[in-house]
Order: sequence, then structure tokens, then C-alpha cells
Amino acid sequence: MKGYAELLKQIREDHEKQSSGLDKDSRVLIIDGLNSFIRVFSAVPLVNDDGDHIGGYIGFLRSIAAAIRQFKPTRCVIVFDGRGGSARRKKMHSGYKAGRSLSTKFNRREDVGEQTVEQELESMRNQMGRLLNYLDCLPITIISIDNIEADDSIAYLTTDIFSPKQSEVIIMSDDKDFLQLVNDKVSVWRPVEKKLYGEKEVVDKFGIPAHNFIHYKIFMGDGSDNIKGIKGIGIKTLQSKFPLLLENTVVELEDVLEFSRQKKDEHKVYTQVLDMESTLRLNWELMSLKDLDISANFKMLIHDMANRPIPDFDKVTFKRLFMLDKCYTAIPNVDTWLLNSFGTLSGFNQK
Repeated sequence: MKGYAELLKQIREDHEKQSSGLDKDSRVLIIDGLNSFIRVFSAVPLVNDDGDHIGGYIGFLRSIAAAIRQFKPTRCVIVFDGRGGSARRKKMHSGYKAGRSLSTKFNRREDVGEQTVEQELESMRNQMGRLLNYLDCLPITIISIDNIEADDSIAYLTTDIFSPKQSEVIIMSDDKDFLQLVNDKVSVWRPVEKKLYGEKEVVDKFGIPAHNFIHYKIFMGDGSDNIKGIKGIGIKTLQSKFPLLLENTVVELEDVLEFSRQKKDEHKVYTQVLDMESTLRLNWELMSLKDLDISANFKMLIHDMANRPIPDFDKVTFKRLFMLDKCYTAIPNVDTWLLNSFGTLSGFNQK
């Protein structure tokens, strides 16, 4: 095991090699905060030395640290839903996200004891608050804007802030909506699958190229958001009856509708599409992450938050919180872990 001083020297040397010709926006890891937190809160059974569940915040920190070590970004941005973030879409569709509830299938150690859903919700709130304390110590940009969902903020960051800079962007989320943003510069890391989706991977898995993946979404719907698809039209039907979606050009909804009008006498599927036009239009408005229908004021807020100074790496406060929370066994050798995971980010921030 290397000594702390030797490790710090090695990290600085590695940063110099890695950062040659790069700036802080060269390779950006954007993390869907709530998506990542709920995943680890439900699945990670970590407890501290007092036996309290800490899988939410420690699991989150370990997860993003692993992604940073894997993808070696020059910058990390974590985006959370703002308060009232679903309001815009709920105005369009009153049932949007209706019926969502916290899963009762938690992965917990037997010695923690059985918890009610209400107790788990309280634990979730407490752990989320504690997580934000930890994140404040790291050289990471945090974005959360009231009345804006994380999906919209992440999409705007990707398409309008980092793409013009020719940044390589990696979005970390298990939400398939982000696959519509994939291109030669944008990929999506889905932690549950442990798979990075580029253009080839999207086609191989879903049968529709990323630049037209929105059509897959509007026809299939999204049960997690209570968005209904078009019954009886699956991926094979889309591929065989709408070959324009497979071409190397971006297809708009109007193109699909016009194609259906021209073909309506050839197969009943085209008449079905025309009959369901209003549903398709609503789904497009709800699910499209390109050409976002958000105000200029919100876009300016996202821009300002993305361009504000990145916080300094406050290892002392992080370790003080770590000790107060009695997380010694959850992350052994926390000094080494901090440097290996966040040291290079700090170097790009200083650069």
C-alpha cells in the first residue's frame, strides 16, 4: 500500500498526463441525481457502526466515485429535480407520474429490522439531506432549479451548453429517455445494466437509431411515468412499417403522420396511427428532450449554474462528516478513496 504522500504525488503526475490538451469541459459526466439516489437507497444494505442504514448517501457516493474512476471525466455535474419540477408536464397530462410510490422491496440487512414504508421515506429524506452535505465538500457542480425536472436540465446542459463546446458527455442514469440524446459525442451509462450506450448499442438493443429513439418512446409509452403507448404497435411493427425511422436522418412526428396518410390504404396500422395522432403528439411533448419547451429564464438559470465556479475539494469537512456518521467500515481508507476518486477533478478545477 502506497503512503498518502506518495499516492498524492502519483495522482498529480497522472493528472498532468491525463490533462494534456484538455480543459475542465472536455469530458463531462452528468449524473441524474434522484435516479441514482433511489437506486442505491433501495438496493444497498449498508449500515454504519450504530446499525443505521446509510445505503442512500454512502451508496450514492461510492457509485459516482466508481463512475468517475471508470470514465475519468474532466468535470462532474449532478442534477436533481427542483421542487415542483413535474408541474409543466402535469399541466399537459394530469396523470403524469400518477400512482408512483416508493418500492417496498428494499435490500436490507436482517439486523436492521423491518421498516414501514413511512419509516423508509423518513430515512430517505434524512439521507438525501446528509448526501447534500457531503456533495458540498466535493469539486462537483450541483444543479437543481425549482419547477424544472432533472431530465430537462440534463438535456439542456447536453445539447445547448456542452455540445457547442465539443465536449464529450456521459450521462449516468437508468432512465431510457436519455438515449434520444446519444450521438458521436454523447453516451449514456446505465448502472443497473453496467453498460455504456453509444450509437451502436442503442440500435443493437432497441432496433431504432438514437436520433429517432424518441419514436420508440412515444409508441411504447412509459409505465413509470404513467404515459400510455399505442397498443398493438411494437418494435417489429415500427421497423417493418416505418422504415424511414431506420434511416440516417432525423424523422419528425409530422413525417411519420404524413407517411401514414400516404400509406393508410395499405395496412390498418397506418389508420391506427392517424387515429391516435393526439396521443402521439401528447407523448412527444411529454417525452422529447430536444427543442425543449422551457422558458428563456429557466435556460438562463441552467446556464448560470453550469458556469459558476466549481467548489473546492474540502477533504477536511468530508472526513469530519464521515467520522460523525460512523461510516468507517463502509469506505475503508477514506483518504486514499477520496484522492483516487475526486483528486483529478480537483486538478481540472484548479487548472
